[in-house]
Amino acid sequence: MSLVTTTEMFKKAYDGGYAIGAFNVNNMEIVQGITEAAGELKSPVILQVSKGARAYANHTYLVKLVEAAVIENPEIPIALHLDHGDSFDICMKSLKNGFTSLMIDGSTKPIEENARLTNEVIKVAKCFDVPVEAEIGELLRLDEAGAQMENKNVANPEQVRQFLDLCQPDSLAIGIGNAHGYYKGEPDIKLEVLEEVRKFTDIPFVLHGCTGMREDIIKEAIKLGVAKINFGTEIRYKYVEHYEEALKTNHQGHSWKLSQLANDALTEDIKKIIRLAGSEGKA
Repeated sequence: MSLVTTTEMFKKAYDGGYAIGAFNVNNMEIVQGITEAAGELKSPVILQVSKGARAYANHTYLVKLVEAAVIENPEIPIALHLDHGDSFDICMKSLKNGFTSLMIDGSTKPIEENARLTNEVIKVAKCFDVPVEAEIGELLRLDEAGAQMENKNVANPEQVRQFLDLCQPDSLAIGIGNAHGYYKGEPDIKLEVLEEVRKFTDIPFVLHGCTGMREDIIKEAIKLGVAKINFGTEIRYKYVEHYEEALKTNHQGHSWKLSQLANDALTEDIKKIIRLAGSEGKA
């Protein structure tokens, strides 16, 4: 099996009342940990690449790592997604480099400009049958202590309607009080925004900022049509935590032993998220 798009994944998830876990990757061990967990649980999975990961590993290394994971796990659907692409150019470069799903994030722009940029990406991606995720309602930004730096991300349903009147992405991330990074205290997630938007569209939703969000909130969001749940911060920190534990073992200076221990532990963390998403056995 080769890399797949998220189109069929989302259709099945939306119709079936579950979501697909989307995990940020930046090195071989994290790719292995995620895909091994998905393979064991027979779950489709989305591997996504952020701006920071692109700067660190570049497109070539990341794509080849994911292609290797596909070869090693031929029984499960794997999509390679551009996370928070912030320009037309980066979306086109990712398309050229084999990404099978694109996110164009124009959420910091006015609605009309966001829609115009989204349509530019959709126009080209559609020629290659590659789906596009858009965002409206900028995600909260948190400082290193998890404190809120901004508070403007809860989208107005009427603004979402206006946006969807101007463009038709394949999936949509909507700001509902969610954030990147670890939350400080209980996040105030506005599921009622999704409820209102669901009244006038059947587009699959994407939930960003799932790290630290209550599981019951995530499950309720899935019931409202969230077909993709994003985990980035938790994956990074869990991997480092497991690596630190591995350093306490008799590793004899072999980095592969450290990586293997961290990888094995991360695989169990990923399994929990896959079960939370409800995608076990859906490959």
